[in-house]
Amino acid sequence: MLVSVFVFGLFLVIRFGYYSEGIDSTQILKELVLYSVTILSIFVLSFFVNKNNLTKQNSFKILFFSLFLACIPETIQHGNIIISNVFILFSIRRIISLRSNLSIKKKLFDAAFWIVLASLFYFWAILFLILVFAALIFYSIGQINNWIIPFTGILTVGLIVVCYYIITENSFGDINRYVDGLSFDFSNYNKLSLIISITIILSLGLWALFFYIRKLQNTTRGYRPSFILILIALIIGSTIVILAPNKNGSEFIFLFGPLAIIMTNYIESIKETWFAEVFVWLLIITPIAQLVF
Repeated sequence: MLVSVFVFGLFLVIRFGYYSEGIDSTQILKELVLYSVTILSIFVLSFFVNKNNLTKQNSFKILFFSLFLACIPETIQHGNIIISNVFILFSIRRIISLRSNLSIKKKLFDAAFWIVLASLFYFWAILFLILVFAALIFYSIGQINNWIIPFTGILTVGLIVVCYYIITENSFGDINRYVDGLSFDFSNYNKLSLIISITIILSLGLWALFFYIRKLQNTTRGYRPSFILILIALIIGSTIVILAPNKNGSEFIFLFGPLAIIMTNYIESIKETWFAEVFVWLLIITPIAQLVF
């Protein structure tokens, strides 16, 4: 509940700031939809993390995710990337659930379907398909037909898109509308507020990552692949940040889910309560510092 109110406050400050000249009912509806999608992202993350025991039963992961949004408000300034991220979280949910060895084909299809759907809103989200095939390896799913299933999910989205263009434009569509470029120009990150936020998040994230990797050695064999897949998701998210053609900060949203899980695992592992509080307070203070700088 508190997270919902917190994120709603972020939307009021950040999203509704665009409408200084007034706002109509259509724009309000659009903002409510994007707010709902953001909240859905948080609760999808919480659901699959709790169900698969990726952390203990607590609220740290959704707290971290929400604070990340506040630290880098650019992540909720772009509707397309918010929608893309929720589809990626849906796909990760299906991928992690492969651990149960139930309904494997359906889960593989769903995971690929969600990822390709996410790529329609943000092209480089397509890289998360790597996670599907990594899951096949780490969960030891060796049957050749299971390796084919993800391609049927990809093809399904492709057929839907082609049908849409045939109906609306009487054409098969233009691949150039879909495929995005890449850029290694990081000059857009040269804003002091963004530098502070990125530095704090990445510093805390790398510190927690060190302990997360060490924890993998002590994780039971049944759960270890799931924890490794979260690590791979983090690497894919980092790659998207590097390749993003328009580096405005919004691309960091793909890091927030995996990073929230990794940082929660670290918080749960430390015995010094005061250090955990410092960890959280740094993330709370960061968006406040942005207002100063």
